[in-house]
Amino acid sequence: MTDSSSIKHPAALTSGDFTLAEEPFALFADWFGEAVKAEPNDPNAMALASVDADGLPDVRMVLMKGYDADGFVFYSHIASQKGRELAENPRAALLFHWKSLRRQVRIRGNVSPVTEAEADAYFATRPKQAQIGAWASKQSQPLESRFAFEQAIAKVAAKHIVGQVPRPPGWSGWRVAPVRFEFWHDRPFRLHDRIEFHRVAPDQPWSKTRLYP
Repeated sequence: MTDSSSIKHPAALTSGDFTLAEEPFALFADWFGEAVKAEPNDPNAMALASVDADGLPDVRMVLMKGYDADGFVFYSHIASQKGRELAENPRAALLFHWKSLRRQVRIRGNVSPVTEAEADAYFATRPKQAQIGAWASKQSQPLESRFAFEQAIAKVAAKHIVGQVPRPPGWSGWRVAPVRFEFWHDRPFRLHDRIEFHRVAPDQPWSKTRLYP
């Protein structure tokens, strides 16, 4: 399980009724803080949706590794399916679903690469075996057998028995800068609460709309 307590985030909103919130990042911080306490596994797990060159949607689960007012950050291989799709069309949607709290948050926005320094700093925090795996894996490429992968891992591990494991050049991260949030909270009889925040650009103010369930 990821140590989500290490993720940096803005100060949480402390007011009771989430529909009174006027700014989405503080509301997200409030909900994420509660999810860290309530979810048994990976409260920072989020679905990441992108589209391929033909416009066909693609979705998978990734782990949020940080967020602030600039956006939500995750890491992976640049040549992976998601990496190729985001290079072709740098827009994405995220979904956090915290089942224990009966809440979800949808986020849409533009995607940009993190800096080399950010990628290096995060990679250095990964367990050594995960660092080795990042070198050994050709993510999303065909794999002839599990044994072949284990052999590749062993070869990389032999090169890094001692010392630091550097970040692979094909491994980095992305930041999703939201232009739209939707906060959803389950209510009895499917009469759910939904609040949407929208802005036309990252430097513009947020507008808020209450939505029918």
